[in-house]
Amino acid sequence: MLAFAAGVAGATQIAVQGRLSDRVGTLEAVATAGAVGGSIALVILLFARGTLGGLGDAVSGPKWQLLGGVMSVFIILSITVAGPRIGVVATTAFIIAAQLSFASVIDRYGWFGITPVPVSWPRVLGIVLLLAGAALTLRR
Repeated sequence: MLAFAAGVAGATQIAVQGRLSDRVGTLEAVATAGAVGGSIALVILLFARGTLGGLGDAVSGPKWQLLGGVMSVFIILSITVAGPRIGVVATTAFIIAAQLSFASVIDRYGWFGITPVPVSWPRVLGIVLLLAGAALTLRR
């Protein structure tokens, strides 16, 4: 259910970020989304844990584990630019197709400490069909 809710939130975010970008500018929209999201995360952390001490542990660990934050900014920038140009459906479809494509590479090679999962022809076929479906969703 949480993953489903994230999908709903993601589609909403694509539409909203485009409108905010039209009003204030792309970089301003990205910074606003990051600031609002970061503020909410800090409040939740303080409420749930009562401390921000875990942030120091996160930053002092392996630097590659901070890529999630970098990727978040890139994702927000990408949807802010792509959504108004190709539509919410096409943007979502390409994100999902790209995620599954690269997730298969991560699985195959066991990157980031993931247990390797072999690539099978059904998985490849599913990704190819998703990419074809994404292409079909482009505005005409």
